Amino acid sequence: MRYIKFDNFLRASYSFAVEEYIMQNQKFEDEYFLFWRTSPTVMIGRFQNTIEEINMDFIKSNNMNVVRRNSGGGTIYTDENCWQFSFIIRKEKNEIRDFRDFTKPVTDALKILGINTEFSGRNDLMLNGKKFSGNAQFSYKNQFLHHGSILFDANLENLIKSITVSDEKLISKGIKSIKERVINLKPNLFNPEITSLEFKDKLLTSLNNNMLQINLTKNDLQEIEKIEKEKFLNWDWNYGRSPEFNITKNKRFIGGKVEVFLIVKNGIIQECKIYGDFFFNGNIIDLENKIIGNKYEASKLYVLFKKIEIEKLFYGITSEDFLQLFIQ
Repeated sequence: MRYIKFDNFLRASYSFAVEEYIMQNQKFEDEYFLFWRTSPTVMIGRFQNTIEEINMDFIKSNNMNVVRRNSGGGTIYTDENCWQFSFIIRKEKNEIRDFRDFTKPVTDALKILGINTEFSGRNDLMLNGKKFSGNAQFSYKNQFLHHGSILFDANLENLIKSITVSDEKLISKGIKSIKERVINLKPNLFNPEITSLEFKDKLLTSLNNNMLQINLTKNDLQEIEKIEKEKFLNWDWNYGRSPEFNITKNKRFIGGKVEVFLIVKNGIIQECKIYGDFFFNGNIIDLENKIIGNKYEASKLYVLFKKIEIEKLFYGITSEDFLQLFIQ
């Protein structure tokens, strides 16, 4: 494992470009670890409908950034007093890696700092029953990315006001508000006076044993800036456009919430768009295209979903589950 130290200028868009560049460039043959932070930013999951997930007026009035990442999962808020970690490793075809493989080094490091945490649900790290870290994953060919967030001393008011969370999701967690579900680490340290940068140094010391530090070249940085500009600062990537749909349905499963938007004419599916905070193995557009052109009929769609092997594409969602999103 090698540690890549870089200046992201507090831009999530830049860090996501670094991740993508490392994953797609063949010269990076080892396994890598990144640790970074951002200015106030709302990060959108790969398959989410941005407009429905954020409080646009609040975000604009507070000069926050909105950036979509490559990985699935839900929307998170982060700022200068939060930290993000990324593991990039090589994997075999169709290999599945458990979230705990990557969160354990972080929880072990936090334990050294006097914080006992635990893994919960499908992708969360918890302290005293509250969430301080969300995690997500993404694969590209034989490369695998796991990245997560750490709420150290985040502005929780900004977190609450910038993210629009559905009542259904809150109810499913058995809570009344976001504030009851999240927690900052700083008040729970042995030394609660520690700064965000001091916390980073201590955590890196615990995580960074035997890691060789490498620096990116001038050419690397130029290519990363190009990816950032063309993709992660692009409006279409971060917000996207969608047609007016005449059938919409959503449901929450073990693997996350899925929303399906359809245009059906004369019993045939003409358009299909799938959103949600799920984790997906593959290209969601390929799945949407396979659904388009089929009869809007439960039995036909079920055969299609079994053939496609929905279970291998979605984490924690079966063909039977997926069919519920198409039945009126």
